[in-house]
This record gives sequence, structure tokens and C-alpha cells, in this order.
Amino acid sequence: MLASLKEILSSAEKGGYAVGLFNMLNLEMARGIAEAAEEERSPLILGVAEVHLPYIPLEYAAPIMRRIAREASVPVCLHFDHGTDYALILKALKNGFNSVMYDGSALPYDENIANTREIVKIAHAMGADIEAELGHVGGGEDGADNGNEEEYTNPSQVADFIEKTDIDALAVAIGTAHGKYKKPPVLDISRLAEIYKISAKPLVLHGGSGLSETDFKNVIKNGIRKVNICTEMCVAAHKAYAEGLSQNISFEKSAEAAKNAVKQVVCGKMRLFESSLIPGP
Repeated sequence: MLASLKEILSSAEKGGYAVGLFNMLNLEMARGIAEAAEEERSPLILGVAEVHLPYIPLEYAAPIMRRIAREASVPVCLHFDHGTDYALILKALKNGFNSVMYDGSALPYDENIANTREIVKIAHAMGADIEAELGHVGGGEDGADNGNEEEYTNPSQVADFIEKTDIDALAVAIGTAHGKYKKPPVLDISRLAEIYKISAKPLVLHGGSGLSETDFKNVIKNGIRKVNICTEMCVAAHKAYAEGLSQNISFEKSAEAAKNAVKQVVCGKMRLFESSLIPGP
């Protein structure tokens, strides 16, 4: 069933758990993610990132994702991740995505606010929710480095940013990074705790792949209600697929193995985030 980001994250806040955003790059990943949500009875935020569109165009991704949401027995939100291009964000909204992250985190503060506010107006008029980022998470969706402390979210800007943009969820930078970590991250939990006390909106953690169980438990305890996962699924799928081909297993069975590897990762994260067996909104 299709559910809004606000509904899913509101339930997470009330229950003190987090819901995973799992990005898909192909049909096998989408199927693995969807099967995990059904098996775990967990709400799901199913996403595709702007940077991945050369590999999974919206014209292909959107129908797959809409069907998953339509047929799911658990709440599913369809999310366009790290959108920076106005035209692509609008295209995603027109193709049935009911949640969009506008990423203006690399821009000056005032410009980030101005751009985010315009996207919020468009998305809200079309019945969609908006996530935005304050501070800047390290690395990139197709590569990685650890977070830069100079770019961490400034707690003193949180209330002002939320009030001026009217966003529905806030992504924070506290030491995580996209992609594979070059060294174990050290998260600024005290900063997160301070932000949580201030923020009137649910908090989002990007760069979740590679964090320890302790890291996840600490960030969820201190207010994170949405966790983005992509790289860990890609690594698991690639390994399963490569092993299958190296053993002369057929293409079809290798692809199925990759799908099952993704499912295993997602099931594990849903249990760790404590969203499993949650009825949702």
C-alpha cells in the first residue's frame, strides 16, 4: 500500500524505531527489497537516486516501484533520492514518487534555503513530501570518503532552516559518508542529540552502509527515524552474482542469487532498525 513519508516517519517517531530507505538500481534489487519488507512485515521507503538514473532510467524504475507499492501489504513510500535537478525532480513527481529529497547541501546556506523552499512548494502542491539536507554528508552516491567535520550540521541553524523551508524531514551530517568507508566513521552523537531536541521534523541519516550495530542503535536512540542504505546491498549483490558466474551457474540463477543477497541485507537492517513486525500507519 502506498504511504506518505510523513505517515511512515510519524509512526517511527512514536515507536522509537527507524525505517530504511533502500535504493534500487535494477529489478533484482527492487524484488529483493520488496520481498524483505513483506517477510519482515516492515514499512518500506523504496528509492532510486538521481545519480543512478543513467543505469536505471525513471521510465523503467517508476512502473516497477509503483507496482511494488500497489501490491504490498505493508506501507511503502516511493522516494527520489538526492535530487538536484529541478526537471528530474518534477519528472519523478509526475511519475508517482510521493517523496523527494532535494539536495542543496553543497550550496551556501541561504541558497539552500531558497531552492529547497521552491521545491517544497511544488512537491506539496502535488501531494508529495520533501526531505532536505542541512550540513553536508561526505562522499558521493557513487563513491566515498569519510565525513568532514567542518561540514557537519550546525544545530543553531536547524530551527531556522526548518521554519523557512517547510520541509517534512531533515537529513543531518554527523560523520557518516556515502559509499564505502576508507576508515571506520566516528559519529558525533552529542551533536545529533542536540539536533534532535531542536528539530520539529524527523531526522534522516545518509551513508548508513558500513556503520556498526552500535552506531545504528545510538543514532536511532538519539532521533534518527530514516536510514539510507545502498552500498551494502550493491556489494552483496555483486559478490553473489560474481560467484555464480565464476561457478558457471546460469545468468538467470546468478541474478536470482544477487536478488536473494539483497533481500538478506535488507532483512537484517529492518531487524536492526526495529521496524520489523511494525504495522505502520
